[in-house]
Amino acid sequence: MHRTTSPASMTLVQLRAFVEAGRLGSFTAAAQAMDIAQASASELVRRLETELDAELFLRGSRTLTLTSAGQELLPYAQEAVEAADSGARAVHSLGSLGGGTATFGVLRNADYYLLANLVQMFHARYPAVRVRLVGQNSAETALAVAAGQIEAGLVVLPIDDEGLAVTPLMRDEVHYVSASAERTRTPVTIEAFSRAPLVLYDAHYGWKDPTRRQIAERAQLAGVRVDAMIELERVEAALNLAAAGVGDTIASRAVISSPSFPAGLHTAPFAEPLYDTIALVRRHGHPLSRATRELARLAEDTIREMGHGLLMT
Repeated sequence: MHRTTSPASMTLVQLRAFVEAGRLGSFTAAAQAMDIAQASASELVRRLETELDAELFLRGSRTLTLTSAGQELLPYAQEAVEAADSGARAVHSLGSLGGGTATFGVLRNADYYLLANLVQMFHARYPAVRVRLVGQNSAETALAVAAGQIEAGLVVLPIDDEGLAVTPLMRDEVHYVSASAERTRTPVTIEAFSRAPLVLYDAHYGWKDPTRRQIAERAQLAGVRVDAMIELERVEAALNLAAAGVGDTIASRAVISSPSFPAGLHTAPFAEPLYDTIALVRRHGHPLSRATRELARLAEDTIREMGHGLLMT
């Protein structure tokens, strides 16, 4: 009567001894390949046969021959051993940054924060590491990090931070932007902002977008309502419409200071200064892989340097 064997009953070292004995044709050669005693290799296979209640080899005077049960098991055993070896190599190479994958979320407007060359700089230092950079709204980045879809990322606060470790890095002041010099002559109150013809970006997330969340909270406290006349996804599109006189928008100092900022636009701060606070987020209690940790360090250094530069201008 055959007994049922759980896969957990078979150990990796037993499977390795079986694979090596089948490949080399003797327990002696298998033992040498595994750097163990000949008796140990033979005993490992014997225990595996006991676990499976099946004979795996015909033991001849000189060589081992696989039985039908052994032939059936061999490809699965080889796959298990190869998978374990591949996993060990991956962990080892990751520890030395000789491999692995870095997964990281970046800001939708990442180029304005000198992050355009982040991948190039990282790849130049660690050419064997694969990189997966995801650019999306900060609300979406926070959700992806919390869900374990990406290891870490840069976001604009506020976000829903349940389960996240948040490290603020810099503040970037947000300004009112208009083709009208008159409307930007003095700092803009939330009441004046609510009356303006507005072209706002990040249409997909709308008022869940962190910058817009701050504006909505201010409007609520002031007893006014802010509505956009036009909503679209990209800040560049909003700026182009503003430059054409279609409506007014908002932009951070990093965007306003960039060479691509359209000519003919005027800016003014908010009467109560409005800031995008850029932060690094990761899952609380989950250490980053070394590859992602190094990518995060480079991104953090870049953001902090950018913040210092904006303070100096």
